[in-house]
Amino acid sequence: MKRMPILFVGHGSPMNAIEENKYSAEWRVLGKKIPRPQAILSISAHWFTDGTRVMDSSSPETIYDMYGFPKELYDVIYKPAGHPQFAHTAKNLIKKDTKIDNTWGIDHGTWSVLCRTYPEADIPVFQLSVDKNASAKEHYQIGRELRELREQGVLIMGSGNVVHNLGRINWNLDGGYPWAEDFDDYIKNSILKRDDEKVINYKQAGSSAELAFTSIDHFAPLLYVLGAAYEDDNVSVFNDSCVLGSISMTSYLLGDIN
Repeated sequence: MKRMPILFVGHGSPMNAIEENKYSAEWRVLGKKIPRPQAILSISAHWFTDGTRVMDSSSPETIYDMYGFPKELYDVIYKPAGHPQFAHTAKNLIKKDTKIDNTWGIDHGTWSVLCRTYPEADIPVFQLSVDKNASAKEHYQIGRELRELREQGVLIMGSGNVVHNLGRINWNLDGGYPWAEDFDDYIKNSILKRDDEKVINYKQAGSSAELAFTSIDHFAPLLYVLGAAYEDDNVSVFNDSCVLGSISMTSYLLGDIN
């Protein structure tokens, strides 16, 4: 079986699930680029837990974990099957204690992207949580332990944002603040050079790292994805931009594609 690529998506606003824009347009293209997976393992910023958890439901719930948006967004139906077998494989690959937990489901960090990429919802999806207690190195290490799933036809997708500081959003700014652009560029250049240590040690970016995010929840999914990469994976960058001052939409596809 051909090794699956891996994906980090800057998901941004949940409205990207229903708005036609340059970001959702790129998500549509992804489904045509990527070899069809047997299942998708999504590591979403929005399942941020005490410890590492994985869902093994055969029919996971759709989670509308956002507030104050138009009714049209809550009317989006995205109900893929789960994949208990791959969920247990993932649990067994992770060396640290990992719990089965079906109290969550497919949240908007996952479905807002996948409803564009695989609109038929005909590929099984299961989620792994982001451990709020883990260090950047530990997030990366879990990704390294999971990369065997790629050989089994599983698409590993991290969903978050490299820069995610909601307290500094500027609704009147199309691009990013200079510090947001600086941090985004630091991460992008490090990934293109395949210097994962600089991403793990993101504080080396300097003052921009202090403003990039106040919690690691949206940045950590990138670390899992980079951990699951191989040295010979090609790197593609898409949706390369910052918006509203303090959100990065910059996304990465690593590995062979169609």
